[in-house]
Amino acid sequence: MTASCPRLYVDAQFTSPYALSVFVVLREKAIDFKLLPLDLEACENQAPEYTRLSQTQRVPTLVLDGFALSESSAISEYLEDLFPDIPVYPRTPQQRAKARQVQAWLRSDLLPIRQERSTLVVFYGCQGQPLSPQAESAARKLIAAAQELLADGREYLFGQWSIADVDLALMLNRLILNGDPLPPALVEYAARQWQRPAVQEWLKLPRPAL
Repeated sequence: MTASCPRLYVDAQFTSPYALSVFVVLREKAIDFKLLPLDLEACENQAPEYTRLSQTQRVPTLVLDGFALSESSAISEYLEDLFPDIPVYPRTPQQRAKARQVQAWLRSDLLPIRQERSTLVVFYGCQGQPLSPQAESAARKLIAAAQELLADGREYLFGQWSIADVDLALMLNRLILNGDPLPPALVEYAARQWQRPAVQEWLKLPRPAL
């Protein structure tokens, strides 16, 4: 364990998919930490004391032994380096690289889905309007990629669970939990990842009313 208790800064509504991802990594690695919500609507992420920790002024930010780091994939990879005994990435270099590819893709692409199926759908049960043609195209791209990655009916992307499974399930659940049609195998896959204890703990966090 570390000399001081790590601090994880997240959004006060607990709707950030990236904060969820780091939260799960910490829980999976059995690292004790303090959860510190920031009210982004009140611009608490722009307060001087926070901007000194996070140059990006975003969540999540992890502070570990006086070292502050933002951006979820960077945090997860850093934790993997520090605490390798309980892995959250595949062990082989090729599969680990592929997991990071999946994470980078989900964070940088599929913008119409993220715009029209915000995480308020996932964590608050809000419902979106019918998908635009652009979002439908993005959904087809997501479905095709997920089906290819899970082509043999595997439970996890890379044989054993990795944090990339949570990230992919979150993106799929933007559609599934809104009632958008997806192939049953992908619905089952996303539901399976959603039952992971660390994910369930995040889902049960007390959220303020909208």
